[in-house]
Amino acid sequence: MDANNPDLESFRKQWQEEVTARLKAKEQTPKDGKEYAALEQPERSTATVALAPGAVPKDDGEPIDGIGTQAYHDLEDKEDARRLGSGGTGAHLSSQPAEEPKSALEHYEKAVEREDQGNLGDSLRLYRQAFRLDASVDRIYKNKHFPPSNTMIKPADPNPSNAPVTVPNTAHHSLDGPSAGSVLELIASFSTLSILTALPPTEGSPPPSCPIATLPSEILIEILLRTAIADIASFARLSLVCKRLAYLAATEDRIWERICHGHEYGFAAMHYTWATTITGDPLSPKTILQSPSIPLSSSDSLDTSALTPSHTIPFRTLPPPSPLPLTPTYPSYKTMLRTRPRIRFNGCYISTVNYHRPGASSTPSNVTYTSPVLIVTYYRYLRFFRDGTCISLLTTAEPVDVVHHLTKENLHAQHNRESTLPSAVMRHALRGRWRLSGSLSPDTRTAQEKEAAAGEEVEAEAEGDVHVETEGVDPKYMYKMHMSLRSAGRAGGTRNNKLVWKGFWSYNRLTDDWAAFTLRNDRAFFWSRVRSYGMGW
Repeated sequence: MDANNPDLESFRKQWQEEVTARLKAKEQTPKDGKEYAALEQPERSTATVALAPGAVPKDDGEPIDGIGTQAYHDLEDKEDARRLGSGGTGAHLSSQPAEEPKSALEHYEKAVEREDQGNLGDSLRLYRQAFRLDASVDRIYKNKHFPPSNTMIKPADPNPSNAPVTVPNTAHHSLDGPSAGSVLELIASFSTLSILTALPPTEGSPPPSCPIATLPSEILIEILLRTAIADIASFARLSLVCKRLAYLAATEDRIWERICHGHEYGFAAMHYTWATTITGDPLSPKTILQSPSIPLSSSDSLDTSALTPSHTIPFRTLPPPSPLPLTPTYPSYKTMLRTRPRIRFNGCYISTVNYHRPGASSTPSNVTYTSPVLIVTYYRYLRFFRDGTCISLLTTAEPVDVVHHLTKENLHAQHNRESTLPSAVMRHALRGRWRLSGSLSPDTRTAQEKEAAAGEEVEAEAEGDVHVETEGVDPKYMYKMHMSLRSAGRAGGTRNNKLVWKGFWSYNRLTDDWAAFTLRNDRAFFWSRVRSYGMGW
């Protein structure tokens, strides 16, 4: 064959070009359909959930599911909390597989969320995975959620320019906010102002009508009063509408006096003596047993003859004095409502307890570092009712699975041990009663007790203490809790939202013995609003 044949050489070049083109096309073609999907669809974040038709995503950087870090400040219904969108429409979280975190920051954020929920086991595992991926993930998390620009640093020298005080310099401005005197002066300057109407939409057109601007102050005060009785939070938000309403809401003492003396939010709903028995039955004028009569089985009957007269209390349920006097501690009814201890009925008090204890190793060995460490988490719940009763519950179930079932309707003995109903968490709930102590507590001593204690100094109960008596795990026992009402959070925020332990005892009615529970691991209760409770009626 002639090597110099031009036709053969042309065919050879054409064949090489075709082979080269096929190889290039094969390298550029994806091996499977997954790469097409990866090219066509942008990468999704682990916190993104598919929106249902009609749902509008948020643009403010917040999670679209509206859950975020769980702090129990406003617990919604469990089903509503798992829906998307402002109207409660969207995909249900339980119907979609949970996406696992991928990056170190996502692991760290998930760990912080689990820690806020009290799941220390999951949070510890996620923390370890995050630091394995990136040793400096904590600084990345801090820079993302707490940037340095948002932190205001107070200068060491309040007057670095050494300028006179009369010179208007920003260095003289206080970083702690206005003082109380300046706030009072500012509110007093609103006294002569009226409600302004809206500006006309266009030049030359008449201004829109504003009927409330023509109302006299008496009618405005009545409107504010009825709003405060219906919802005190809405009454407080009305002060943000205009300066006139802000002045009336802050200075009209008749509104605050009505709230203080009312049963809605005031002290008329507080009980300073026992109002019911432990089972919730009303007290009678006769001498009654301090513990309720619980139905017992034939093999576990309670011998009431063993109870001594010291276990009885007389009928002395008295209402608090009315009207409530103003004192130097409470110079106004507004101050009294904000600072005087009182129980909240539109939520429940939750105590989250976490502690660790050593576990048993699967293999017998003297090496201690191979022994597991168990993290124990459980919750205590207390819900107070307006009739003087309460519910106490100790369980490992999380608040979102408990608070909506913490009602009197679920206090029954038909909870089967094998039941899978949502209300089955109430099988271990205990009935009880509560009362407050303080200056409003009446003197409930009998004439004989007063005569016997004549000349002796009687120690008054501390104001703000809460006494709770509940059933025991056995009918012969009774539990007594002694706690103190405190305030948690920033200054000027929510008050009376914390219950601090003072003592916890168990009483044996048969042997007349008291035994104290150790409070080494127990933590304080924090109040959480539950909207399904409403006003707690």
